[in-house]
Amino acid sequence: MTAKHKYVYLFANGIAEGQGAWRDLLGGKGAGLAEMTALGIRVPPGCTISTEACRAYYAAGNRYPEGMWDELLVALQNIEQAVGATFGDRRRPLLLSVRSGARESMPGMMDTVLNIGLNDETVQGLIQSSDNPRFAYDSYPVLSLCLAMW
Repeated sequence: MTAKHKYVYLFANGIAEGQGAWRDLLGGKGAGLAEMTALGIRVPPGCTISTEACRAYYAAGNRYPEGMWDELLVALQNIEQAVGATFGDRRRPLLLSVRSGARESMPGMMDTVLNIGLNDETVQGLIQSSDNPRFAYDSYPVLSLCLAMW
């Protein structure tokens, strides 16, 4: 019988599943966000996928470790509840960003992906909730790129 690993650590609504000292497990950003949440500093709710999950992914031949996806879905539900928006919802879409991190600082070496969840349908919800079509379309990377090229 193998022990179940925890791969996803939540920081939302005052819940901090982690701490600043867990830099090796959560990376620098993840550990910092957990620590700020634990201290009561307001940070946008989110979660961190651990460095252990990354190692398990590669060890399993580029496959998600067992249980990680389910943990991520539970974290997403907590984030949706904290924000009052739902991922993929046409009226009040939850938009996510993914920022890579590491135990050691590596400025400019890793990717950031913003506004995950924004598409042709959810951008309409962002227009309605912000009452600002320009903001919504500027936030939409595909359309922004097309307009910039035009």
